[in-house]
Amino acid sequence: MKDDYGRIEALIRNSESDERAIAGVDEAGAGALAGPVAAGAVILGRDRDWSFLRDSKTLTSRKRREFASEILKYAKACATAFVPHSVIDDINILNARLLAMKIAVIMLSKPPDIALFDGNRIPADSPAGSHAIIGGDNLVPEISAASILAKVARDEYMGRVAEEYKDYGFELHFGYATRVHKDALEKHGPCAIHRKTYAPVRESERNGLPLELPFDLADASDPLTAEQQLSP
Repeated sequence: MKDDYGRIEALIRNSESDERAIAGVDEAGAGALAGPVAAGAVILGRDRDWSFLRDSKTLTSRKRREFASEILKYAKACATAFVPHSVIDDINILNARLLAMKIAVIMLSKPPDIALFDGNRIPADSPAGSHAIIGGDNLVPEISAASILAKVARDEYMGRVAEEYKDYGFELHFGYATRVHKDALEKHGPCAIHRKTYAPVRESERNGLPLELPFDLADASDPLTAEQQLSP
């Protein structure tokens, strides 16, 4: 990885001298059991020192919001994109992550000459100068900035939907698999924004059968008998 990052570092230095635009791209929410996956894309201004930026996961919520405000104010271009839970279930989380990052880059008001993606994959049809950097959210300020915007935007969204789905505490855990969230899943079953293909959600669906079934359980293996019992 060091050799790879050494090449990327040289690329960044060269781009700074010839004024090519570098976008950092990262996502947030891949491991959550509910809600969308979010992605950020950011082109930082070269007239400021951004070396203080770090991976969003290492920052407090207050610091993330503070840095997000500064990024939105001073960056040359930035965008966030969401891919909803239903699409995650349809195409799987890996493809949903890549799709969110691809959309975020497309949404930038200034198209980048180079896009640097956190992780080990880049979306299809990315700019010609695109690279994936494992651990890039702690190495490249542009990727750090993207991770912060994605995390803040997603947390704010989950805080809003918590008002609609009050039983799950989304404003506390943002859809991640905490004990509070798992207990709520066991008690209430999944809600409309849960990712049905994720194992804990599938298990809660199986455990969430109504206590009073509309027909005798012994007849469940016989569709005709069950249908007759359901008929008025």
